[in-house]
This record gives sequence, C-alpha cells and structure tokens, in this order.
Amino acid sequence: MNILVINCGGSSIKYQLIDMDEKLVLAKGSVEQIASPKGCFSFKSNDNNVVEKDILIADHETGLKKVLAALTDPVYGIIKSYSDIAAIGHRVVHAGEKFSGSVLINQEVIDALKECIELAPLHNPPNILGIELCEKAMPGIPQVGVFDNALHQKLPPHAYLYGLPYRYYAEHGIRRYGFHGISFTYMIERASEIINVPIAEQRIVSLQLGSGCTANAMKWGESVDVSTGFTPCEGLIQSTRAGNVDPAIITHMIRKFNLSPDQMDDILYKQSGWLGLSNTTADFRDVEKAADEGNKQAQITIDAFVYNTKKYIGAYAAAMGGIDLLVIAGGVGERNARVRAKVCHDLDFLGIIFDEQNNNRLVGEGVITSADSKVPVVVVNTNEEIIIARETEGIIKNL
Repeated sequence: MNILVINCGGSSIKYQLIDMDEKLVLAKGSVEQIASPKGCFSFKSNDNNVVEKDILIADHETGLKKVLAALTDPVYGIIKSYSDIAAIGHRVVHAGEKFSGSVLINQEVIDALKECIELAPLHNPPNILGIELCEKAMPGIPQVGVFDNALHQKLPPHAYLYGLPYRYYAEHGIRRYGFHGISFTYMIERASEIINVPIAEQRIVSLQLGSGCTANAMKWGESVDVSTGFTPCEGLIQSTRAGNVDPAIITHMIRKFNLSPDQMDDILYKQSGWLGLSNTTADFRDVEKAADEGNKQAQITIDAFVYNTKKYIGAYAAAMGGIDLLVIAGGVGERNARVRAKVCHDLDFLGIIFDEQNNNRLVGEGVITSADSKVPVVVVNTNEEIIIARETEGIIKNL
C-alpha cells in the first residue's frame, strides 16, 4: 500500500511517498518559498534519482502539480499513475475538540477546520488548501487528516484549563490544546528504541526545537502537559512567534499603539520570536552567525531562547515528580550542538550528566549524555511523515 503524505504549509509543501508494506520511503522532497523569486523544488527517490531546481512557483496548486508530475515522471518517477496511490495523509493542526484522533476527510472535517482557522491562522488555511488541491488533482483517492493536537486530547483539566471564567471553556472551547503531537509520537517511540526502554515506564520531557517549538511532558505513556496552548503561539520563543507573554501587555499595546486585533496577531505570530528579539532574522543559523560576529542583540536572543527552554525541563520534571528521559528533535535540536549543550548545561541536579564529546561528534541520532548519567538525553531525527502514513493506513484498512 502506497501512502502519499502531504504537509502543506504557508509557503511550502513537504511530501513523502511511502510503501507501507515494505516500510520504504519511495520518494520525498519539498516545494519551498512558494510565490517567492527564491522558490525551489526538490525530489529524491529511493533509487537515488535526485531533482533540485531553483524555480519560481506561483502558488500551492502549481507546487502540488510539480510534486505529482515528479512522482509519475517517465524518466525518474517512482509510480506509473496516481492509481498507484492508495490514500493521502495530511498533517492538520487544529479542529478544537471536534476530533480526538485521525479521521477520514469529508466535508464535515473540512468545515471543522475552517471553523478553527482563528485558532491556527498560520496552519489551518494551508492545510485546507492542500486537502482541496489533492481532491482536485486526484479525485476519488481517500484522504485522511492526522491531527497535530490529538496526542494532547487527554490532558487532565488542571493542565488544559486557563485561569479564566469557566464559561469561556464550556461555551467557547478556550483551553490549552497543544501541538507537535505527531512529532512527539515519533520522538518518544524512536528514543525508546535507541535506549531500549518501554515508554509506559518513563517520565519523558520532549523538546521539538525547530522553526516552531514545543515542549511536552509525558508520564507513563500519556501526555500530561504541553507548552503550546490555545494556539501554537504560546510557550517557547519560536522563529517568529512570541511564546509566553503577559496577557496584559497585549491589551496595553492595542490601546497604546491603536492596534487592531489583526495587527496584534501579526506582531505575535510573524514579527516576534527570534526575528523580533534579534531585530535581524528568523533563521536561527543567521542569529548565531550574527552573535558570533559580536551582535549583542543576537546573543541575547539565543540566551533568552535557551533560558526559556530550560525552564520547561525543570517545570515538567517537577510536575511529573521526576524525569527519566529527555528527548530533543527539530531542525535546531537535531543539528545545533551548541544549543543542545546550553540547554543541558547545569542539569546535573536532575540526573543529567552531559557529555561534550558525545554531543559534538553526534551525526544523526544518539545519546549525548555520559554512560553514568541517570537520565539519558537522546537526539532523534523526527519523522512526522511516517506517523501520518501509519495513521492513514490504519484508517484506510478499516474502510
């Protein structure tokens, strides 16, 4: 069974075609910077056919057509026709409390996603667009939505409720939802394989550190707390999202600078985080480069990001009554040894004995603590797509 996984973002499309019978990625790639002169397309098949092009891609529909054309290309393609695709799995971010797991996509699901656009304004619109474009290009092929907040649906009320009048939750669903659940599912499964421990016996703190960042606390196999909340904007300082902010600051800014709600949203979601703090860039690599060149504001940005992240490790260890495992993933977490070192520094009191050599020479996945560390720190190359494909396969097999 071949499953096509589509992850449609605001300016990108990531994809994988996975043979679930053989557990083999047949092809993968991305369409980046859609509608930008710096647009690019990439395709790589399991038989090492590689296509990379810098090309202007006008819109998501054009990008998806390029993906499908590459998969069926007579020279380097990997399938003969779209009929070789059994189903399409989509990462979808937010439908409130309407769905607690992966679902076959129908009009009810699409309507629910549209109703929740205000909760995930950066994610739901491109998620919906990806679904609609796939239906247009490949009518009749079943599509499955795999919800990014499904892992956190069983959070206890004391973790998901805010200190607001209860009626706002009861009548309007204002609560902590949490995100990056698909990535956390893969991270903990893979980490448990690497160190050979059962998830159900562990108190795990997981850090998804990429353009979007989330911290998760998992106790005995259940998510018990998560840093992202009603929207993906809460929690850690992210590439362009502010993370935790005193809510009174928001109303103060709206009044003082005569901002509309949309303008305030734009500040919180698109102008803040690493970009806003550094006053330079949303790319963490460039923030580090600027810091290395003596840019004090860039260094403060790194320090604030690390400090904020470390606080969650300690807080979640306290909330769970201890920590047995720390897992790190995401673009920054997987590739940036300096950030990992800063995050793990001075955590000996939790039983984490960091090993500088293990960390610096790590390529790919592995343990970056010493052999005598009571609590291992495991770096994982997260793979949301395989979880989406697995969930999609399960839904399709039950049709």
